[in-house]
Amino acid sequence: MAQAAPAPVKPDAEGPSGPGILVPFVVALFFAWGFGTVLIDSLIPKLKGLFALNYAQATLTQTAFFIAYLVISVPAGMLLSRIGYIRGIIVGLVIMAAGCLMFSPAAQTSIYWGFLAALFIMASGITLLQVAANPLIAVLGKPGGSHFRLLLAQTFNSLGTFVGPFVGAAVILKSGVTPPDPATTPAAEMAAYRVSEAHAVQAPFLGIAAGLLLLAVVFWFFRRNTAVPTPSANETGLRSFALLGKHRRLAFGVACIFLYVGAEVAIGSLLTNYLIQTKILGLTPEQAGHMTSFYWGGAMVGRIFGSLLLFLKVPAARLLSLFAFGAIALVLISSGTSGTVAGYTILAVGLVNSVMFPTIFTLAIEGMGSKTPQASGLLCMAIVGGAAIPVLTGMLADKVGLSLSFLLPAACYLVIAAYGFWAHSNKVVAIDDVPVVVP
Repeated sequence: MAQAAPAPVKPDAEGPSGPGILVPFVVALFFAWGFGTVLIDSLIPKLKGLFALNYAQATLTQTAFFIAYLVISVPAGMLLSRIGYIRGIIVGLVIMAAGCLMFSPAAQTSIYWGFLAALFIMASGITLLQVAANPLIAVLGKPGGSHFRLLLAQTFNSLGTFVGPFVGAAVILKSGVTPPDPATTPAAEMAAYRVSEAHAVQAPFLGIAAGLLLLAVVFWFFRRNTAVPTPSANETGLRSFALLGKHRRLAFGVACIFLYVGAEVAIGSLLTNYLIQTKILGLTPEQAGHMTSFYWGGAMVGRIFGSLLLFLKVPAARLLSLFAFGAIALVLISSGTSGTVAGYTILAVGLVNSVMFPTIFTLAIEGMGSKTPQASGLLCMAIVGGAAIPVLTGMLADKVGLSLSFLLPAACYLVIAAYGFWAHSNKVVAIDDVPVVVP
């Protein structure tokens, strides 16, 4: 399979203008947004108890976060076409930092909607980073290595998601998730409790903001790097959606990104509440928060293993199908059992989640050529699945229980497995910058 890059990339990796010097800093972006994103899993049980929410209401934190991908992705593609990848990354880092800083006034007022607004701003910055960084890491080198480079970068994203829950458990969940009974607690005491607990929520996000601003300064010095390709100015704005009608491979990939992110986030969001149930592992909230790290850490291990398989020339589409079927099996086992089997099989889903996002992403943009930034914007927009599937799963959990609610993510993985089979059977090559599917 041949894949055209958005623009010629200089082959040398030497000196300040070579692509090699940029790669580690782009990889650092993957760690940063992974660390920030996964802290929401610790927020959900905390805010659920703090504001007396049901599962559907608590998962609105994921809706507020991931709806940004729907709203921001296409404008982000337009912005990249105007200012380029590096400046787009700088803007994304500053916006993400601003969202993190907004946790301070949200904590001061102890208003649930304030936290949701902060999450939306933070996610808007992450959206811009993803629209820029995913295709950039794919084109900073030979086209044939794009799957490997993106999967390797996603491994560091998983490292961030592995470390994040430990921080969330230690800082956010340390004091538990069960507030005093409002019926027996004086109103003033209850208000003071909410303010105190809300302040515990803001601490890690303020630290993230400082790190992001430092990273923005670093990228400012790379803003004129000649190794970075220039995004095409064509097919921007709403015209990007026309690509979905022309390229079935891209359209199917967009649907699968929607379902994958939704399934992964749905499980991660409800994992703490799932593991504290006496019929599962009966853990404390802090212990369950630590265990959640192994769900995301499994993705890190899986990506290292997946990178090795891709390096050994295992077809990416075949690997995708294999891992998707593994996820289905693990979810079904967990839903149908209890105790340690149910607890550890749901944690193991993270291991097989590992290759899905980068593999779907690179399969979908194969052969898109100069339209890669616009295709990337559409794929990143599909991350809005993280706003929809978790809430639907939460609504299902309110009606049938957490165990059976995980059958919805299992259905998502089934569609992803089908995409792997289809993509393997329908190769794509670029002829004069136009993708052509070859059965």
